[in-house]
Amino acid sequence: MNIAFRTDATRQIGTGHFMRCLTLADSLKQRGAHIRFVSRELPVHLRDMLAAKAMELASLDNNESAALIDELAHAHWLGTSQTQDAEATIQALSDRAWDWLIVDHYALDARWESAMRSSARQIMVIDDIADRQHDCDVLLDQNFYADMQTRYADKVPAHCQLLLGPRYALLRDEFRQLHEQVKPRTGAVKRLLVFFGGVDADNYTGRAIDALSETGISDLHVDVVIGAQHPCREQIKMACEQYGFICHVQTNKMAELMATADLAIGAGGSATWERCCLGLPTLAFCTADNQQEQVADAAREGLVYSPEIKNNLNATIQSHASTLIENSFLRQFISSKSMQAIDGRGVLRVIRKLGYAGLEETCDAVVDVRLAITDDALLVWPWRNNEATRRYFFDPSPVSLETHLAWWNRSLSDPKRALLLGRLSGKEVGVIRYDFVDLRQAEISIYLNPEMTGRGMGESLLRASQDWLLQNYPEINTVLAEVMPKNIASLRVFLDYGFHEQYIVLLWKGSK
Repeated sequence: MNIAFRTDATRQIGTGHFMRCLTLADSLKQRGAHIRFVSRELPVHLRDMLAAKAMELASLDNNESAALIDELAHAHWLGTSQTQDAEATIQALSDRAWDWLIVDHYALDARWESAMRSSARQIMVIDDIADRQHDCDVLLDQNFYADMQTRYADKVPAHCQLLLGPRYALLRDEFRQLHEQVKPRTGAVKRLLVFFGGVDADNYTGRAIDALSETGISDLHVDVVIGAQHPCREQIKMACEQYGFICHVQTNKMAELMATADLAIGAGGSATWERCCLGLPTLAFCTADNQQEQVADAAREGLVYSPEIKNNLNATIQSHASTLIENSFLRQFISSKSMQAIDGRGVLRVIRKLGYAGLEETCDAVVDVRLAITDDALLVWPWRNNEATRRYFFDPSPVSLETHLAWWNRSLSDPKRALLLGRLSGKEVGVIRYDFVDLRQAEISIYLNPEMTGRGMGESLLRASQDWLLQNYPEINTVLAEVMPKNIASLRVFLDYGFHEQYIVLLWKGSK
């Protein structure tokens, strides 16, 4: 495939948009894609990154004299008009046919995207703020929002596929690998990580260092990470030396630093999902307007700890850092909750949507399903009785083997029920049950082999079972799934596949 990216990175914009595009581009290139970035005035160190990865860069001229003719809140980020930018980008891509154009820029909207239709077969937009119209085939918003299922309603074409939430977070492969190795944080805080983004134009890093120096944490190991573009780089390096902190400039060991830290202080944005993936509890602050809703909703979900800054940032950091250091229960809760929400496989899910099927990674591997047989009952019984599985059943009580065998045999002989098993690389991964309500409607129930949980396998199993249903019962056009509210992982699997919430069931149980 030929895949082009349109994104920028400046002190005003920051490096987050570029870096998440680079993460996606890196994975695509590993699978044979031809990559080209189209950008305006990239910093030298970012140009060097592209060169080191053998990715092409088409640099656009900075036309500062051009009138900023539209009303977008971030129009000034572009340095020119959308029309002029589109004309320049079309020229930069004119030498070949492009399968995908991926755009990550708050200053570009449907007008620019429509103009680019002649240059690429399909367009994918990466967005966070949902403040403008888009003309795209796929839209990715990797952030968690309370209203994420509706925030792009009427902002994209009817055919557009939405990839919403941190399940699709664009994290480098080392985060996925370390996610499988690290455990939720317990015990005392020994290592603390400070990172406020690649640019940190307002120098939150310096203020955090000052606050920590007055907190009495001399027994902690403190790592401070800044980007090569940080406006106060030398002052921060001197302050770290003075207080015995370790300063890392433009490090390539961010995942390792997060995995070994017990607590972080930092900004919202893309780094939020990196920390969550590795279970790193974080004292998070909004350093840009577009982070406010993201950080607030993530905090309400229990993924980060984000206090309101009322007057003094230094005092806020001192007070709440001490609170988190002293409260091991709260840190463990945030750590566990965040690791459950983000598994580091977002890039794999995204590139599958772009057409790279049959990936070798577990979460996106192709699962085969088959009709269950009598002998499967003994295999499935311990899965069904596993405490982590049955706690999400409407009746969470364990069942005896005799009861299970009787139910299994009745199910196999019931013409209004289909019982399936999923299989991957010679190993059974889960059970699917379809109950046929009528000729057009079925109800689905699904649970995994406990050994396969936490690997993104639910998505693959659901996809395979729905393919089986379509092939064997093409007349079925409605599938219902009842999910317990606390079963967040299952709910996300169904929503990501395309199910939507229709109603809520309320249950009252009287005393016996």
